[in-house]
Amino acid sequence: MLSNEFLALFYGGLMALAILVYAVLDGYDLGVGILLPLKDKQQADTMISSIGPFWDANETWLVLAVGLALIAFPVAHSVILQALYLPVALMLLGLILRGVAFDFRAKAKTKYQDLWDLSFKLGSILTAFSQGFMLGLYVMSFEKSIESYGFAILSGFGVVAAYALIGSAWLIMKTTGQLQQKATKWCKKTNIVAACGVIAVSIVNPLINDFVAAKWFDISESIILLPIPALCMILFFLQNTLLSSFDEAEDILKSWRPFAIATSIFFVCFSGLLYSFYPYVVPNQLTIYESLADPSALTFMLYGVVMVVPAIIGYTLFSYRVFWGKTQSLSYY
Repeated sequence: MLSNEFLALFYGGLMALAILVYAVLDGYDLGVGILLPLKDKQQADTMISSIGPFWDANETWLVLAVGLALIAFPVAHSVILQALYLPVALMLLGLILRGVAFDFRAKAKTKYQDLWDLSFKLGSILTAFSQGFMLGLYVMSFEKSIESYGFAILSGFGVVAAYALIGSAWLIMKTTGQLQQKATKWCKKTNIVAACGVIAVSIVNPLINDFVAAKWFDISESIILLPIPALCMILFFLQNTLLSSFDEAEDILKSWRPFAIATSIFFVCFSGLLYSFYPYVVPNQLTIYESLADPSALTFMLYGVVMVVPAIIGYTLFSYRVFWGKTQSLSYY
């Protein structure tokens, strides 16, 4: 039987990977939904077409992350779900609304398509805000106070801005012409808002969690760790500089760079957050070692995991390879 430490690190690392991949992949298609114009059907169709082959499969990573939490860390899963019951319900409502609106807009008569576009946009905003709200409560260690809920609300708006950032960067990469120019403007604005949100979380996190402050400001470790927020700010600056000099004539050379930078920002921020709370899976309450499920069951399930996860990665890469390049005109026939 494998050791408890190995199993905790393996399943914890796999769950963290699933959350990160979900934040990037479903983040950009939620961002596209957030930015969806309601008065320009042609641009709306192009934006929907850019995420059409991917958005449903992107949510697989959320299912994987939640499933791993339930199976590998059931006690922590129970504690987190109880603390986040309402925002989780709102997130699921947003995801359902998005799914229904995505399919129905293709089948509805013209006069109802605007309604389904609005539904898709509202579902995207609700889903993103709920996830940000949950992140804020997590950072605040699930405290039930006005300050905690206030920060969670600000975190909700921050995640909406972050998803709009990576969504607009996706549109720069996948579209051309007026829509690409509009996406560039969206990306510049949301880049500033997302940077402010990252700064806010970076300040609040060590102030309310002593163990986080001890990690980041310990003399022996700060030399290695402090470059992480510095790198994040450099990436935000590079993004702003690139967007300011973006020229459609150089589209082929530059259009992928904003998305690459946005993805790097997500990775750096998530890495800093992950290190801040390790080994806690529930801040100040449970570590991944304390909440680990029965080792014999997890050892048995390991055989399934090593087959399923590579399959998910494989078809994800294959789908992006097949639909690589600029978005084609939307057609349902």
